[in-house]
Amino acid sequence: MKARVYVTLKPSVFDPQGRVVADALLTLGYEDVQDVRQGKFFEVELAATDAAAAKARVTEMADKLLANPVIESYRVEVLA
Repeated sequence: MKARVYVTLKPSVFDPQGRVVADALLTLGYEDVQDVRQGKFFEVELAATDAAAAKARVTEMADKLLANPVIESYRVEVLA
């Protein structure tokens, strides 16, 4: 079973990389871009067969290693 973890900086945390990308997009003529936030993406493959158990396990992994809960938020998605 596969799970995906999307990690992004919390809205209150300044994102310098996102700001640079947003500025570059504006320079390229994309005037409708208001903001860009960068993040990380993890795909985890598990031997689990129960989706709820897999989500709990990957959530634990995100809490302990994949995300820094002080400055980052994350979302776990289990693929059936």
